Amino acid sequence: MSSKNHATLRYTSLRASIFLACLLVALLLGHFKVIPVVGAMGVLLLFVLAAVASSAISYVVLSRQRDEMSAQIAERIEARKSRAAARDSAEDAADDAARAAASGQAQAG
Repeated sequence: MSSKNHATLRYTSLRASIFLACLLVALLLGHFKVIPVVGAMGVLLLFVLAAVASSAISYVVLSRQRDEMSAQIAERIEARKSRAAARDSAEDAADDAARAAASGQAQAG
């Protein structure tokens, strides 16, 4: 399979990995008292710090994977739109044929 088939999965797993690495660093900094951690709010602060740091890192580092993922999503949306358009035109043709047949019967009778 092409690598673009799994672009969303790859981007998501890389993003989660970056977050977990940032969380590990934040927890280590908290454990060694570099970042003061007091109670549950301190731990929450470490999670927020890891989320902010991982977002910034992901934005810079994962731009190519994000572009591949958005291209994959756009292709899927276009495929769905074309299938829906084909289905709608087939329904319209069937409806037009039924109406033509019904009007032909009404004129004959």
